[in-house]
Amino acid sequence: MLQMWRLLLLCAVSLVATPAICWSADGREPIHVLVAYHSLSGYTEQMADAVAQGARAVPGTQVIIKRVGHVTAEELFAADAIVLGSPVYWSNMAAEVKKFIDDWQFKFGVFPEFKLKNKVGAAFVTGGQISSGKELTMLSILAAMLGNYMVVVSGGGAFGASATTEGTSPGVDEQELAAARELGGRVAEVAAAINTGFELQQRQTSGIRQ
Repeated sequence: MLQMWRLLLLCAVSLVATPAICWSADGREPIHVLVAYHSLSGYTEQMADAVAQGARAVPGTQVIIKRVGHVTAEELFAADAIVLGSPVYWSNMAAEVKKFIDDWQFKFGVFPEFKLKNKVGAAFVTGGQISSGKELTMLSILAAMLGNYMVVVSGGGAFGASATTEGTSPGVDEQELAAARELGGRVAEVAAAINTGFELQQRQTSGIRQ
């Protein structure tokens, strides 16, 4: 944990002193963001599209957006950040999303190497009612990411972006889409900061060894 904060601090200092190191699309490798989701009604898909838009708005970011059942091992492991979205079913994530998380090990073999370690993770959800388990669902997704040693972030809300799709707020409104875009943007920015921190650390270590 201390090492991670040191990396973030290194990047923060570099942003003040030499912003081009962190944010120039020509000066660093592109950030790869994977937005994976399940959707039946299309509402979670709308939120996924907005998350992707927010991530793409950060210079030097490349985004792959796919349904969870179509994500390959190569796409999962190549991502610097993974944003996972689900509808809320009985105060929990959809079975398809849970299967995707389980497949990180059973299909893709993340353990014991912790192959998702230090990747940025985030969550977004849609639910029919105001109090329908949206926060519980996001926390469940984030808990699985923490168990894989990922660096979880929020944005667009305390635990991620969410939309209420029934009752007095049918569908996904512009405010909820804006929250999803905010989440996507923050994920890309934090992923860039973490990657730059590691790059700076490696340069410093190489310099000391030389």
